[in-house]
Amino acid sequence: MTCTLCPRACRAERTPDRPGGVCGQPSAPVVARAMLHQWEEPCLVGEHGAGAVFFSGCNLRCAYCQNKPISQGGVGKPVSVSRLREIFRELIAGGAACLDLVTPTHFAPAILEALGDGPWPAPVVWNCGGYESVPTLRSLAGKVQIYLPDLKYALPGPAGKYSAAPDYFDRAAPAILEMFRQTGPYRMENGALKSGVLIRHLLLPGELENTRRCIDWVSEAFRPGEVLFSLMSQYTPQPGASGNLSRHVTRAEYRAAAEYMENCGIADGYTQERTSAREEYTPDFDLSGI
Repeated sequence: MTCTLCPRACRAERTPDRPGGVCGQPSAPVVARAMLHQWEEPCLVGEHGAGAVFFSGCNLRCAYCQNKPISQGGVGKPVSVSRLREIFRELIAGGAACLDLVTPTHFAPAILEALGDGPWPAPVVWNCGGYESVPTLRSLAGKVQIYLPDLKYALPGPAGKYSAAPDYFDRAAPAILEMFRQTGPYRMENGALKSGVLIRHLLLPGELENTRRCIDWVSEAFRPGEVLFSLMSQYTPQPGASGNLSRHVTRAEYRAAAEYMENCGIADGYTQERTSAREEYTPDFDLSGI
């Protein structure tokens, strides 16, 4: 395939066994872990956990990525489409509250084939970095019930500095609007999210203004009750980090962000305790469940 699946549109020649492009992956799926994951938002976890499938590779180059061994380090195991479908079934059989597809964009055609035409007994979650192509998202209509995008940046400065994507917001904003167009306002049943959009934003140390601008956009683009918003404090300094990225978010920074979110009228969603910034909350990518 000549790849144009994401906003990079790098046109790399990716074949089932030949990697290429910014994501550095072949067109056939590569998976680093499949598990019942307890550390997603409560509405996705249920009694046993979200059925998370962690795909290898990513179209972003975030300097602070906690999943760097799989997003940029090449860790993962190639699987066939039929095996991927079996993994989905095994997670459902284990009591997964949802099928949580983590960083799936560059494998979208294979994932669509694995999902097939019929409905699944649990919602399918597209858990992505927000740097998405609207045409690719349109191909998912009817197959994905819950979109779980990051909204990492509203300012081009930190987007270019930390993720090599100065056009991040220009791509993420229309992508999130397309997600909402497909799902409509979020729908909950007994505390479980069944459909809709849950937007995540990770507060970065020293980047409070970027967080405010992200919150501004969400509050202006959506009415109360339409989307959920998760303000995350789990930033953890990674090896080799420098400058602001070498420290955790301060209590004052997170309190200011949470107060700004409240003042902007965003009440539907989640905030995190600062104790969420712990390395053990990142799973081991040991190829288990594959």
